[in-house]
Amino acid sequence: MQTHQDSNAVNLTATKTHFNLYLLGCTVVAALGGLLFGFDTAVISGTTEMLRARFALSDSLLGFTVASALIGTIIGSIGAGKPADLIGRKGTLAMLGMIYFITSLGCALSWDWYSFIIFRFLGGMAVGGASVVSPLYIAEISPARYRGRMVAITQFNVVFGILLAYLSNYLIGRLGLGENEWRWMFGIMALPSVIFFMLIFLTPQSPRWLVARGRSDEARIVLRRCGTDTGSVDDEIHEIQQSMDLVHHSLREPFYTRRYIKPIMLAVTLAAFNQLSGINAVLYYTPYIFKMAGAGVESALLQSVIIGFTMMIFTTLAMVIIDHFGRRKLMIIGSIGYIIGLLGAAYAFYAKVEGSLLLVSLLVFIAAHGFGQGAVIWVFISEIFPNRVRARGQALGSFTHWAMNAAISWTFPIIAASAGWMAFSFYAICMVGQLLWVLLVMPETKGVSLEKIQEKFGIE
Repeated sequence: MQTHQDSNAVNLTATKTHFNLYLLGCTVVAALGGLLFGFDTAVISGTTEMLRARFALSDSLLGFTVASALIGTIIGSIGAGKPADLIGRKGTLAMLGMIYFITSLGCALSWDWYSFIIFRFLGGMAVGGASVVSPLYIAEISPARYRGRMVAITQFNVVFGILLAYLSNYLIGRLGLGENEWRWMFGIMALPSVIFFMLIFLTPQSPRWLVARGRSDEARIVLRRCGTDTGSVDDEIHEIQQSMDLVHHSLREPFYTRRYIKPIMLAVTLAAFNQLSGINAVLYYTPYIFKMAGAGVESALLQSVIIGFTMMIFTTLAMVIIDHFGRRKLMIIGSIGYIIGLLGAAYAFYAKVEGSLLLVSLLVFIAAHGFGQGAVIWVFISEIFPNRVRARGQALGSFTHWAMNAAISWTFPIIAASAGWMAFSFYAICMVGQLLWVLLVMPETKGVSLEKIQEKFGIE
């Protein structure tokens, strides 16, 4: 007869055996939502001048056209928590894949400015939802010792999606497709959307979502294949049940209470600083920024590819070391790099010596983002909330991120048109604030199980 101790040993062996292929495979598939997220947000950077000409847009209307998707992300992010809790993380990701497909074709076939805005808005809702559910799902299937790297694959795919968008725009731009060039730039995303939708059905439901729904036997199967923090599937199930404490708490209990104030403030602050760096203003308007500095159209698109490639390299480096180096150290190094890069860009515009100085400054800035905030934000926010409110917490962090994103992206072309140095100087000052926040407030979460982080924050 097999003892409980022997059973635990079998569970632990199964956990280690299946990690390399099964956990990584599920993570990569879920992270494809991040790839579509990155592609969708960056693809418009190569189309801004064509959209301006096609729809006769002023600086203000161009800003709104870019921000229209971001308004969708705000709604999509704050609304993603409910379906993620009701139909599960997996079902929500499948739904988002279908929305990506429909909206990419919709933008490509739009017949006027209003229809384009509607499809960009709906696509933005999918982006907002993916920014919540992809890291949430990956965090919940990953053991603590791998969680940073696994969730960071989402950010890697976001960056890879951005690079693919820049590269796709550049290659399409060389085909000489004329006034319909921008339609191809948007429509190409339909292909990866279909692939994502089909692959997501090969992944399991989140074990923590299953436990919350009383489906512990199914959760055991997933934990045996994905891995545990305790080495025992039964102990892991028990720990998850204790953290939810559904006898005294409800999955529908109020979220904005004193009990959750610490993770709420951490998530909101980190997400706000992410956008106050100006990262998405740079990503959305990269060719526009270089053309302001005197570059030609093709040169500006090529420099965008260089920017995207640089961010991918440094995001990959951060992804490899985040579980050893820790979240706070990456944020400190990234904050310092932000400040240096932004001050360099501000000086380049102020002294009108843009050229190579602007490119080098933006490369430093992008490298700092990939190594710091870019790698940390979705990992950290997915870790700090208790199991019973994690979907809503992730939604709040994502909502803050996209609300700030919309504000920054809408105002950037207006400010930059009069004085580009002012925008970059403002972002640099904000990053000084981020550095102080990391040094004085931000806790370290590396190597700590999701349930133990809840205890660390004193949440019953």
